Amino acid sequence: MKLAKKIFETALAEGRTFVLEHEAKNIMKAYGIPIPDYGTAATADEAVKVSAEIGYPVVLKILSKDVLHKSDAGGVKLNLKNEDDVRKAFDEIMENAKKYGVEQGHEVDLSRGVFITQFSDMGTEVIVGVTKDAQFGHAIMAGLGGIFVEVLKDVSFRLIPLTKLDAREMLDELKAAKILEGVRGQKPRDVEALIEVIMLVSKMIEENPEIVELDLNPTFAYEKGKGVLVVDARILIDKPE
Repeated sequence: MKLAKKIFETALAEGRTFVLEHEAKNIMKAYGIPIPDYGTAATADEAVKVSAEIGYPVVLKILSKDVLHKSDAGGVKLNLKNEDDVRKAFDEIMENAKKYGVEQGHEVDLSRGVFITQFSDMGTEVIVGVTKDAQFGHAIMAGLGGIFVEVLKDVSFRLIPLTKLDAREMLDELKAAKILEGVRGQKPRDVEALIEVIMLVSKMIEENPEIVELDLNPTFAYEKGKGVLVVDARILIDKPE
């Protein structure tokens, strides 16, 4: 995938071992992984224009090579419902990023402005991730998000590459698998769409082994037949082998 390679080359040339959020979403989109509509804006006026094109409500996030953990820098604003909300959020994010830079002892590059995306309806929260082990290579992880991953560590792993049967077994192995199947009056989640995302991630890693860590978290799984959405994506890279 030439697009991914070009993005990784740009990142490494800038001294980054991570890709920016719009870059990650561009890669997701190129691989056919379902994501909400998105755009970028360097000014408040541009942010208003892009938000209107995407459709309210929207989310704004700082877009800077100097800020990896956006929430820590006060760089995320959710559920913005109109032009005034967007203008206020843009100004606050820029101000928060400047303060964060002072606290960290370095200036934060604000030239890229913000990443803007749709505010997605909540689904069942799922995490799909990849890690690279020095001995075994890349492994893919899947599990339910929230308390299931944070407290119960309810996740399943497979080495890459994997088959659709492997992906299905990963989900079946979860202690919370019945939540995906539908419990207590809840309708089943779209497991087939989730399996497809796992397979696309496997393909992405096969074609781009310089990825050392990947997190699609949260990924929202909706009712059966209504698909999934990867709401947030983080990709860490190393120099090509």
